[in-house]
Amino acid sequence: MFNRLEAIEKKYEELKIELTNPETLNNFNKLKELSKEESELKEIVEKYEEYKKVKSNLEQAKEMENDPELKEIAISEIETLSKEEKRIYSELEIMLVPKDKNDGKNVIMEIRGAAGGDEANIFAGDLFRMYSYYAEKNHWKIEVIHQIEGTSGGFSQIEFMIKGDNVYSKLKYESGSHRVQRVPVTETQGRVHTSTATVLVMPEVETADIEVKESDIKMDVYHSSGAGGQSVNTSNSAVRLTHIPTGVVVTCQTERSQLKNRDRAMNLLKIKINDQMRQKEEEELGQARKSKIGTGDRSEKIRTYNYPQNRVTDHRINFSIMSLDRVMDGDLEPIIEALQTEDLKLKLAGENFE
Repeated sequence: MFNRLEAIEKKYEELKIELTNPETLNNFNKLKELSKEESELKEIVEKYEEYKKVKSNLEQAKEMENDPELKEIAISEIETLSKEEKRIYSELEIMLVPKDKNDGKNVIMEIRGAAGGDEANIFAGDLFRMYSYYAEKNHWKIEVIHQIEGTSGGFSQIEFMIKGDNVYSKLKYESGSHRVQRVPVTETQGRVHTSTATVLVMPEVETADIEVKESDIKMDVYHSSGAGGQSVNTSNSAVRLTHIPTGVVVTCQTERSQLKNRDRAMNLLKIKINDQMRQKEEEELGQARKSKIGTGDRSEKIRTYNYPQNRVTDHRINFSIMSLDRVMDGDLEPIIEALQTEDLKLKLAGENFE
């Protein structure tokens, strides 16, 4: 760790010199890039300087311990400085953990009713409501891209974007299969049923750099539909795009214009293709998805919502909280904080799962 800190300190000093170079000052893009890099390193360098100062003071205190007249003061100083050294060392460890480049991005989320028929669709609607409330608490904005409502409520499928500060850093842990255990409204015998809904979370990416051949795309147009399949637009404005090589399908019907719906659908298609490629690259690098927190496969059971016991359990970290009612009202923070803590522990232990 200290070799890396020395290298960072050296790089920081080189950047400071480079930023005073007239050639750099006259190149706006280069100046912006180097300034950002210098700013990112500054916090680490300042913390490392603080560590070295505490370490030096601790060594001096240990030397004082040999002096009978100063021994009592030295012992007290050693105790205080030792605690300070450990605290700063832990902070440096955390600061050196590789950052997820997608953490600051907006996300595209997709929720589908899975096993359980109408009850699964109703649960998918409950999850959408939960994430909507959580977004509201964080002052994020939600934009629905496409939805297919269930015949008894909820959604068989809903896709939406969440925009705001560091959205992906919080919601990247939500991908996977969510299970609900409760008595459905349609159940006459009062029996508890188990149903599932799947969640997919993808970071928003710059789609301009993602190449998709027009010849690889099949486009279908149809009337936009509201609840119960009722047509809400007499023109064929809704757009469905199918990427033939990958089988990725996206639909958009939120705009009145077919052209605008196609543009939004194309962006979503590129994001989904990019996410599929990213998953494939990770698997090829040997980063098994089963060892990850937050980028789990859609089929992986990650969480159970048990209504009779008012309990939510995240199976990846064996974490339970007895406040399902509050969680469904958007109080997701305790679960997400627990996942982030475990994520950090795995990274500090050298596990590569991002």
